[in-house]
Amino acid sequence: MGTLYLVRHGQASFGADDYDMLSELGHRQSVRLGEYFAQKGLTFDAVLTGTLRRHAETWAGITKGMDTAPEALQWPGLNEYDSEAVIAAIHPHKLEKPDSPEMYRHHFRLLRDGLAQWMAGVVSPKGMPSYSDFVKGVTSALDHVRASHHGANVLIVSSGGPISTAVGHVLGTSPETTIELNLRIRNSSVTEFAFTPKRHMLVTYNTLPHLDHADYKDWTTYA
Repeated sequence: MGTLYLVRHGQASFGADDYDMLSELGHRQSVRLGEYFAQKGLTFDAVLTGTLRRHAETWAGITKGMDTAPEALQWPGLNEYDSEAVIAAIHPHKLEKPDSPEMYRHHFRLLRDGLAQWMAGVVSPKGMPSYSDFVKGVTSALDHVRASHHGANVLIVSSGGPISTAVGHVLGTSPETTIELNLRIRNSSVTEFAFTPKRHMLVTYNTLPHLDHADYKDWTTYA
């Protein structure tokens, strides 16, 4: 039996002109996760990442903390959906950059509604695949892990959408539950699957063992 670790990227740049880059805290979260893996004596036989900048920067931070840099296989199916396109599909007017708690809540209410409609096939966000094709991109990575790395330790570095989709697929959850899983996932969190050649089994979800110390009490983020 193998073990698959799915890591969400470190804190990105929510509200900035370019979201797809880690914040200073996001870099620190990633390095700290690598240090935790090294302290546990954990190594990876294979690594898959999405192709986004925040995925690459998170993996770079992990390798810095582990003091090792195995080659990662880029897997486009592990890329996040376009949240701006999802919101625009149901709210055609441009949103101001959120700069208050109420504006952040409004943003995520729209995102939740847009995701529900995309999953149901009601809307087709511009430039995005259908939800069924998005799921196929995620499950293709799971299929590859099972087929190619039986008995190994495998790491995936991705985003909240693909990771929650993977968990929803394994557990057979409803789209509504998958959305809630997605919106509660934390930056640099670790989700663990055990796997055989036939299936994946959820062990843990959305954990932050590397931040379980008073020194890191302010390091928990969601965006």
